[in-house]
Amino acid sequence: MNNLGILFPILLSDVLNPVLFAFMIYAVGSKRPVITSSAMLLGHTTAYMTCGVLLAYTIEKLSDRLANPQFIDFVIEFVVAIALLWLVLRTRKDKGKRPDEQTPEFTVGKAFAFGAVINLIGIPFAVPYFAAIDQLLKSDLDTAGVVIALVAYNLAYALPFALIPVLTMVMGDRSKPILARVNGFMEKASDIIMPVLLLAIGLALLVDSVWYFVHGVSFF
Repeated sequence: MNNLGILFPILLSDVLNPVLFAFMIYAVGSKRPVITSSAMLLGHTTAYMTCGVLLAYTIEKLSDRLANPQFIDFVIEFVVAIALLWLVLRTRKDKGKRPDEQTPEFTVGKAFAFGAVINLIGIPFAVPYFAAIDQLLKSDLDTAGVVIALVAYNLAYALPFALIPVLTMVMGDRSKPILARVNGFMEKASDIIMPVLLLAIGLALLVDSVWYFVHGVSFF
């Protein structure tokens, strides 16, 4: 299947990450808000992209060792679909832990490491990202193409969060009430929009994988 159009709604659901947004606003409260929040985003994105490349490489190697790698691709798609639907049903989700009002003093290195740790803790639950990787592996892209697509995906993922240090640099303390309002919107949007997106993506992947199991061809 070479239909990568589903990557956009997957990316949209992935970007609705109130936890990362809240921690970046947390970093804005430090003595060097622009550098600290930028370092945190860079650490998070670097870890996310590295995990994605490693995961894609592992799945690709596993597929190469099996008699029917295409079948394995659709098994992965089926598992991801079930996981997405499970996330939708988990309505009593824990709200992401909010940072306290007191902001620790981050060095650039600590902020980078903290961003990476936030990502690594959340990776097991990054089901939209797994769905994106699965779609890339099922496409006609070669290895270099998959890596380039993953880099582009991660840059697109990081772009909205990059507005935090940019806004802070341009507006200074005047940006804080704006960021607080956006943070509130992100939390509400993730509660309303994300279940709808995850449901739509999960159902699409489920139909595609089951159709393949029954008919031997992809639905999309």
